[in-house]
Amino acid sequence: MAEKQEEPSNTQNGEPDNAEEGEGKKKKKLKREDLPPFEIVTGERLPAIFFKFQFRNVEYSSGRNKTFLCYVVETQGKESKTSRGYLEDEHAASHAEIAFFNTILPKCESSLRYNITWYVSSSPCVTCADRISETLRKNKNLRLTIMVGRLFMWEEPEMQAALKKMKSAGCKLRIMKPQDFEYVWQNFVEQEEGEEAKAFVPWEDIQENFQYYEEKLAEILQ
Repeated sequence: MAEKQEEPSNTQNGEPDNAEEGEGKKKKKLKREDLPPFEIVTGERLPAIFFKFQFRNVEYSSGRNKTFLCYVVETQGKESKTSRGYLEDEHAASHAEIAFFNTILPKCESSLRYNITWYVSSSPCVTCADRISETLRKNKNLRLTIMVGRLFMWEEPEMQAALKKMKSAGCKLRIMKPQDFEYVWQNFVEQEEGEEAKAFVPWEDIQENFQYYEEKLAEILQ
């Protein structure tokens, strides 16, 4: 089973001084609508220290109060193109998953096909899962694969039902393997200027934690 890992200081992970409360405590309500709004941050590459902390696939994700969403959008039509980037939030009224559909892909053209892959620090909340399911049902030309580092409140029946609904709508939900974390490191994490790209260094228990979450997800979606 995945075990609780040591977390960096608030200064290191970009959290304010009162970020000592764990993810489980700060996310008591599945929909998290009572939390104060924060600005959605976008960019091409995220800071390495954020990746190392926020994407870490621990079971007890203390202090990880943001969602980091890295995306690849492949648009197929007369002229095919690929775009990529990332979004982050602090579990505001507009979470990163909803912000993606509002800002990155506000409209799906019926004449085009969209193959989208997300690499997300944790699985979506109920509200975001419902929005994903609704979007996929309305846009049959959209294919979405979501790779998640951790499962958010997976023991809650409402959350499990929302994940099952996503699967029924056509969403491919997967747990990130060590190779997926390496892919994100190489393609979405910024390196220090003037330095050669550093190789991805897996953290302790990365494989064990992947297997733990993979088993839990399989149980939920069966």
